Amino acid sequence: MSACRTPLTRKQKLLAGLDQKSSLGLEIGALCRPFLLRDDGPVIYVDHANTQTLRGKYQNDPNVNVDAIVDVDAVWGANTLLQALGGRHVDYVVASHVVEHVPDLIAWLHELRSVLNPGGEVRLIVPDKRFTFDYFREETRIAAVLHSNLVGARVPQPQVLIDYCINVAKVDCASAWRAPLDPFAVERHHNLDTALGVAQDCMHNGAYHDVHCWVFSPRSFARLFREMAELGLIDFACGNFFDTERNDMEFFVSLKPSNDKSETVESWRRMETQARDDAPGRPFWKTRRALRFAVQRC
Repeated sequence: MSACRTPLTRKQKLLAGLDQKSSLGLEIGALCRPFLLRDDGPVIYVDHANTQTLRGKYQNDPNVNVDAIVDVDAVWGANTLLQALGGRHVDYVVASHVVEHVPDLIAWLHELRSVLNPGGEVRLIVPDKRFTFDYFREETRIAAVLHSNLVGARVPQPQVLIDYCINVAKVDCASAWRAPLDPFAVERHHNLDTALGVAQDCMHNGAYHDVHCWVFSPRSFARLFREMAELGLIDFACGNFFDTERNDMEFFVSLKPSNDKSETVESWRRMETQARDDAPGRPFWKTRRALRFAVQRC
């Protein structure tokens, strides 16, 4: 009889294989729940505003303990990340539930790459749209990412704001795992008037509205990154990933710089192939069995 394997914690998945004591880490958007602690090793905290501003912004947010917000070391906004760090480079970057918010995904990845020491890597925690309020939104396609990069987006674009506002819904993760959700039975967070209002605010005033610009499942994330690698838009390979666990709503991906285009593309193809794609409400073994049966009949 084999011994029971203890599940990895979120922190263990995110930081697996990293030597925090002897490496310089950078955490983006830690707010009041940092994964990197100064007691564990040197760390630079980066956010879009300084600590005082963040405490004022979130003072009435019940989900944020303003007294626990980290002391921000570098503010990354109109400047580049390298400028924000004063030219310093780091050994690894950690970002939890950040990548889906950035207006220009390609530019953001390039800036992360610019601050990494040789052998460095980026660790991401990414929400899985199939079990979050993004449930009814379509997964991000390469054309949307290219458009955002083409216009040099510094704020979420009007079409993104409209898509977000008319489609995000009050989704319970456990319910989404049990069975497909009825789009007519799930309450929406916003309405068309709100969607058009924030889109017009962006168009006319350049206003920033914090939304999920990008929508992923593990497989669609890998597909998008493979396509970007094939087009020569990124030089990050997939180092490792932890798939979304049942009754959970996030997955973990490690990005490693690579100058080998073919290996970079292949690394994302491997993730795309290995990522589970079982439908909510169906046991995983039935999905795989049905897939094998279909293949055998072809």
